[in-house]
Parts: sequence; C-alpha cells; structure tokens
Amino acid sequence: MKYIVLFTAISVILLSACNNAQKPVELSKTATASSESKYEIGKVVEQPLASYVRLPGQLKPFEEVNIYGKVNGFVKDVLVDRGTVVRKGQVLVTLEAPELRSQLQSAMSKFVHAQENAAASKEKYRRLKEAAKEAGAVAPLDLDIALSRMKADDAIVMSEKSNVESMSNIENYLTITAPFNGVIVQRNVSSGALVGPGSKSNDQPMLVLQYLEKLRLEVYIPEAYVDKVDLRSPVSFVFTAMPGREHKATISRSANTLTNMRSEAIEIDIRNNDQQLKPGMYAEVKIPLLSESKSLLIPNNAIVRSTERQYVITIRDGKAKFITIQEGLRAKDSTEVFGDLVDGDEVLLHATDEIKEGTEIK
Repeated sequence: MKYIVLFTAISVILLSACNNAQKPVELSKTATASSESKYEIGKVVEQPLASYVRLPGQLKPFEEVNIYGKVNGFVKDVLVDRGTVVRKGQVLVTLEAPELRSQLQSAMSKFVHAQENAAASKEKYRRLKEAAKEAGAVAPLDLDIALSRMKADDAIVMSEKSNVESMSNIENYLTITAPFNGVIVQRNVSSGALVGPGSKSNDQPMLVLQYLEKLRLEVYIPEAYVDKVDLRSPVSFVFTAMPGREHKATISRSANTLTNMRSEAIEIDIRNNDQQLKPGMYAEVKIPLLSESKSLLIPNNAIVRSTERQYVITIRDGKAKFITIQEGLRAKDSTEVFGDLVDGDEVLLHATDEIKEGTEIK
C-alpha cells in the first residue's frame, strides 16, 4: 500500500513538470515567426508608353440648329415632320400675326404722307428760289427757312422708308425656312400653337434640324495624355452598334483647352452619305500616341485605394511615405501612374491603409 501511494505521488509530480515545460516552447515559436515576417517590395519602372490609348467617343451631327419663331405669332402651317429631308431655303413653318400686318400698313401710310410733305416743301422752295431772282421779292431769311424745311421733310421720308423696310422684314419672319440641308429630327408644334423667340433655357424649339451627311466623332482626351497624342496619325474606331467593323480616319480638330473634367475634346469628321450612322452612337476609339513618350509603371497590387484618394507607399530613408497618384493605362500586371515618383523607386506590394506613414520598413 505504501508503494502504491509513493508511485502515485511521483506520477503527479512528473506530469506537472511536463505541462510547465510546454509553454515556453510555444512562445518561442511565435516570437520567431514574428521576427521573420517581411514586407514585399516592388519597383517603379520607366518604359515607353503603349502605341495607343482606347477611349470612348460619341457621334454628333456636323451641324445642328434649334428653330424658333423670330417674332411672336400663331402657327398657321407646319410643312415638315420628324424625319423629313429638307433643302436650304425650303419653307418649314408659316406663322400668322395680324398685328404685324396692321403695323406694316400704318408704316406705309406714314411713308406716303411724308413723301407728300417732302414734295410740297420741295415745290415751295423751288418757287421761292425762282422768285428770289428779282431783287427784293423774297427775303433771304424766308428762303433759308424753306430750304431747311425741305431738308427736314426729306429726312422724315428716309426715316419712314426705313421703318417700312423694317416692318417688311419682320413680316418675312412669319415664313420660316431651313438654314441648311438636313433632316428634321424633332417637331414640337402643331397648327394653332403660339410661338415666339426662345428666351428661356427651357423653351422648346419648334423644330430641330441636323445635317447628317457628315458627322463629328467627339472624343475627350484626359489631361495626362493631351501632350502625348499624335495628331497626324490616323485613328481607328469601332461602333458599339456595329461590332467587328473597324473604321479609320484622321483627327480633324482639337479644342486646345481643357474642360471642367480636365480633358481636351478632339473631333474626327466622318462622311455619312448613306446615313447608316446615327448621332448618339458610341464608339471605342484607338488614339495613337507619340512613340517617344515614356511612362512610369508599377505593379497593380501596389496601389492603395481609399474613399479620399489613390496612393502608393514608397520607402524613403527606411520609412513608409505616401505618394498620391493618378492611374493611366492598365495592363495585365502593371498600371501606368502619374505622381511624385521616379524610375527605381521602391514601393510596397499588397499594401493596405493599416500601414501608417512613417512606419519603419525592414
């Protein structure tokens, strides 16, 4: 019995010693793993830029005009409808405004009255001048007054004539014609509608006319590529509605200024004699770039994106430094970036916003 108790006591002591010896071993492994952890580091590389950049474009009519009435009036006849092909000078809409005709008649009446007065003044001056040939028959002052009156009446005639011509032109405004060849793409009025000059931004035009035999393909070049576009080389483009059919053309013009979206508009003129292309169509445009242009490339997984900005974490003097960037072209493994970087800079890969600026990088 004594041996059994002694054996049990020795067993308990041995088990307790074993358990106490396991804990230091686990702590030692954890510390070793932590000390061996390292950051993955990549480099910024400067290489020639791709030969082109793909950008979206949209077709616009070469010419487009919103047609309003030049004077207030009621629509008498609408001679065209949506889809009507018209020629320059063709009558589109006729208006009626009875008050304008009355004003024209009044102006003509005043003109005739002024002509009669001028004729009478001229005749009076002629007679006085004839009588003045006899010494003392006519006072010089009376002759001067008659001459002034004749000139004044002639001036009134010219004024009334100008008023008649002005009213005649206004009456011509009641007939609205096409300013150029094209197609009516929108009609917003019918007979009897009251129309007038469009004075507000929300005033609808009577008609919308577009020239569709020639179109403009409008593309916006981001600011980062403005000085790298080769304006002399042909561009190629494919319309979304016509996949597989590649077209080629040259850049016709550029805006030479940046929009609020920090981009420059360029236009490509496209013939559309068969009118298969429609304004509003979207296209993917390959814009050629200058061959000597170079760009800074970094691995895709080096970019950190937050709600406020995009940045990379570089290593400067052994510490993390945040550099704000803008993305450009994106390839399979790398991305073109713009920012305060140079060729050979080291950047952290798989970086996250948990790394703080100034953190020591070992």
